[in-house]
Amino acid sequence: MTIQVDKVLDAKGLACPLPIVRTKKALEELAHGCVLEVQATDKGSLADLQSWAKSTGHHYLGTKQAGNVLHHFIRKSAPAEAKDERDFPNTITNEELEQRIKETPPVTIVDVREPAEYAFAKISGAISIPLGQLEQRIQELNQEDEICVICRTGKRSDMAAQLLHEKGFKHVKNVVPGMSAWKGTVEQSNHLVQ
Repeated sequence: MTIQVDKVLDAKGLACPLPIVRTKKALEELAHGCVLEVQATDKGSLADLQSWAKSTGHHYLGTKQAGNVLHHFIRKSAPAEAKDERDFPNTITNEELEQRIKETPPVTIVDVREPAEYAFAKISGAISIPLGQLEQRIQELNQEDEICVICRTGKRSDMAAQLLHEKGFKHVKNVVPGMSAWKGTVEQSNHLVQ
């Protein structure tokens, strides 16, 4: 089965948030109803683009994989279907989280990066729940806990924080700018080649 596309976006080799940034720009250039194919190699792009499409009103049609390339298909919504992108209002800086980790009661840190990203460097005690699994694994979290959500740049964690808030979690914060600028202590897997 061949999917008729109106434009192809090459996002191979790019990591979050660049596939989303480029997808947004490419969709702005298309008329509503047109289909964009986004070719990406970042495994996290699957959850990222699904969540982004849902939050903006665009239609995520599906993904096909050919080798190590993911082919994502997104249909641009009509203006009446589109939703304004919004940032989650409750944020905490990396430095504030570092301080908060030392305090009592403890904060719950949810790392929504992909497992490979988490394996290379993680905050001690952080729970790994990739963004694409969050909705299915939400029962692993306590709605009453203070939850700080972190990813590489703050984009995936923003979408995750919005999802948790929509599901009734009251004490959620997005960690900005995230692991890409984390200066605190990290744990690394012992199984990695140095």
